[in-house]
Amino acid sequence: MRERSGSEPGRGEMRRFTWEEIGQRSGRGPAGQERWLVIDRKVYDISHFCRRHPGGSRVISHYAGQDATDPFIAFHLDKALVRKYMNPLLIGELAPDQPSFEPSKNKKLVEDFRELRATVEKMGLLQPNHAFFILCLCHILVLDVAAWLIIWYFGASLVPFLFSAVLLGTVQAQAGWLQHDFGHLSVFSKSRWNHWVHKFVIGHLKGAPASWWNHLHFQHHAKPNCFRKDPDVNMHPLFFALGKTLSVELGVQKKKFMPYNHQHKYFFIIGPPALVPLYFQWYIFYFAVQRKQWVDLAWMLSFYIRFFLTYFPFLGVKGTLGLHLLVRYHPTHNSNIFSAQLLQATCNVHQSWFNDWFSGHLNFQIEHHLFPTMPRHNYWKVAPLVKSLCAKHGIEYQCKPLLTAFADIVHSLKDSGELWLDAYLHK
Repeated sequence: MRERSGSEPGRGEMRRFTWEEIGQRSGRGPAGQERWLVIDRKVYDISHFCRRHPGGSRVISHYAGQDATDPFIAFHLDKALVRKYMNPLLIGELAPDQPSFEPSKNKKLVEDFRELRATVEKMGLLQPNHAFFILCLCHILVLDVAAWLIIWYFGASLVPFLFSAVLLGTVQAQAGWLQHDFGHLSVFSKSRWNHWVHKFVIGHLKGAPASWWNHLHFQHHAKPNCFRKDPDVNMHPLFFALGKTLSVELGVQKKKFMPYNHQHKYFFIIGPPALVPLYFQWYIFYFAVQRKQWVDLAWMLSFYIRFFLTYFPFLGVKGTLGLHLLVRYHPTHNSNIFSAQLLQATCNVHQSWFNDWFSGHLNFQIEHHLFPTMPRHNYWKVAPLVKSLCAKHGIEYQCKPLLTAFADIVHSLKDSGELWLDAYLHK
């Protein structure tokens, strides 16, 4: 009779695994398409479930072969409910001699972060102030109405037209930050309530599908700034080469869609105009239709119908289209694009009333990425605790003035372009 090995279960026992076995189940490598992950020392087989994962298959697959305890805690509000759906996926647990997370991770840093997370929960920093978000929505609606009143009262001459465009551009930017709050489940205690209002804010106030935003943004938070995993730094190089890895790769492959060594010069000229009509305007409709997101599509259409019915009587077809495009290109609206570039460095921008408002409190990039469901009005409260943790472990905590951060975007584009040129000419 064969003796049972240490990893094989007896009756009533759970199977036990080593990190070597789990690491081979990442969807790549010797175990083929098998995908396992670990949460609180329990091992789950997500090979088939990943396709049905509500947050998207890519988000959960990024953690295959790894410990996903901290992301699981960070991204889910009702953990008890989620665990019920996880039970059928449970296949075992870590062997007693195995650490609770990958041996390659900094044990003390992980433990200290988990202690910080517990402190944050005890301080109530994950609890939202609903009055804050009501005021955010009200100030967006007031600006939206004010933009129409200016055209209605003063007419469609150049000055009121441009002033109205400034207000509408501000509405778009601020609605972008507010939908971000609901998308991160930061406002209500029930996920479905956040999802419902999210569809209204991003769909009716911005004309974009919530499913599109979720698809991209959840991946970003799963693996921020990781090339080929974070969509924010994995843009197709039609206009720009972002980051060291992609720039060198394009250079070695002798690819030259644009003269990337000059991208820091043309970014602000063709960046937003190219992204808005070629990507944002076209792709969001394609995404909603291709994925049959009919509710999202209905909310999007309600935005465009409302916009044209509101301004067509005063501006006509050409004027209304011109106003719409001007609003999309407006610098305040494109603060969303600038902030996406700031994500690459994961640094903070100095706190001030204007910076908080202008960036939707995403000037606290570090805190937001550590606690993605935290209501943004509490970032400043947790910032000293995060600084202390970074100092203890010798991690640089970067915080810059707003204009310096924007200048760093240009410098980053220039550096990436020079890396591309060097690889293109010499490798």
